[in-house]
Amino acid sequence: MMIADLSSTFPVDVLCTTLDCPRSSYYYQAVPSSDDALVTAIEQIVIRWPRYGYRRVTAQLQREGWTVNSKVVRRLMQEFGLHCRMGHVRLHTTDSTHGFPRFPNLVRDLVAVRPDHIWVADITYIRLGTGFVYLAVILDVFTRAVRGWHLGRSLGHELALSALQMALRSRVPQFHHSDQGVQYAARGYVAVLQERSVQISMADVGQPTQNAYAERFMRTLKEEHVDYAEYRDVSDARAQMGHWLEVEYMQERIHSALAYATPAEFEAAFWGLFPRSTP
Repeated sequence: MMIADLSSTFPVDVLCTTLDCPRSSYYYQAVPSSDDALVTAIEQIVIRWPRYGYRRVTAQLQREGWTVNSKVVRRLMQEFGLHCRMGHVRLHTTDSTHGFPRFPNLVRDLVAVRPDHIWVADITYIRLGTGFVYLAVILDVFTRAVRGWHLGRSLGHELALSALQMALRSRVPQFHHSDQGVQYAARGYVAVLQERSVQISMADVGQPTQNAYAERFMRTLKEEHVDYAEYRDVSDARAQMGHWLEVEYMQERIHSALAYATPAEFEAAFWGLFPRSTP
């Protein structure tokens, strides 16, 4: 810079006036951006949880010890394009053309007010090589917790039944809600629920919005895990899926609907406030 070169001969004030350069501009020294570390932290969160918006990213940063507000996070995410969306194929997994009894929608206007008040169930497909495997999941509406799951090679009745049996090992819901797929209407599945006095509820045919909690969960599963996973075989897919469902989703992934807590944290907090009654 010319002023620096001449400053040993002439006063800086004179040089700045002569060259029409504000003294503040001369004395200013660029400093490294203080946002670099924060941007890196945001990148790591978005890579792990690609569907997080800026509010949940902010909450996760705060959980990790950052002192930052949502306006800063939103600005940085916009500036650096820290968003990721991926598409995927669609495969039909619901067969409602069966002769089994059907049940009315009992939870249409019902709000879950405690853990195990309402369970919702659904099935999705996962690409494996040139074929597919299938995942059945049971979700607790109030806590968003996964109660049961099973990954199998076929859409047979045992797929959904295995997930239900896992869920019922330690808990029983008041309501069980699903679509009208044959897996949920099958006699064996219905009998297991009725033996435990569970009220069975089903969405109307062709109305996936009536099972919105389960549908949304499956979309999250695809967008945050399946779309980024590479499975060697069914056993590897089952192991990776189990880790995501039982560790990452249940214990690490925060939910805006749960006051930015994980399902495990939210349920623990509920029972801390409202202890289970003892016989």
